[in-house]
Amino acid sequence: MDEQFILRVPPSVAEQIERLMNESAAGSSSNPEDASLDLSFSDDGRSGTFMIGNKSFPASLLDLPTVVESYKTYDDSFLVKAADIGQMVMVREDVDPAPEEVEYKHGLTPPMRDARRRRYRREPDLNAELVHRVEKDLISIMHGVSVNRHRRHR
Repeated sequence: MDEQFILRVPPSVAEQIERLMNESAAGSSSNPEDASLDLSFSDDGRSGTFMIGNKSFPASLLDLPTVVESYKTYDDSFLVKAADIGQMVMVREDVDPAPEEVEYKHGLTPPMRDARRRRYRREPDLNAELVHRVEKDLISIMHGVSVNRHRRHR
């Protein structure tokens, strides 16, 4: 399978990328330096810079709340799964604030807005003392020792 990610860019950057792709498909590149794309990350692996031509934009690598499957076709008839995508590179304008968390809380489409909160169960609140007691009882049972716990019912 391929390695893939989602690249989310502001509208102005999307126009530049589309223009570059159209020029490259037509085989007419006016200036090779203007036709360059580069993405580099800092040592933390989560923040970086996206370069298009001689303009740079801040970028962040974010985890998606769900895995997105990507498909491709060779004959416009049969789809073949190409990758599971779990991360997104979000390019932003200089004035936009950097994301505070490493997980993007929204999915890629409007129905997946705030997906973690809306679609998944909360982690249950567990009493640490109860978990520890049950764990000790299970270990005792595995060693062949009977456990007699008398509970008082009120």
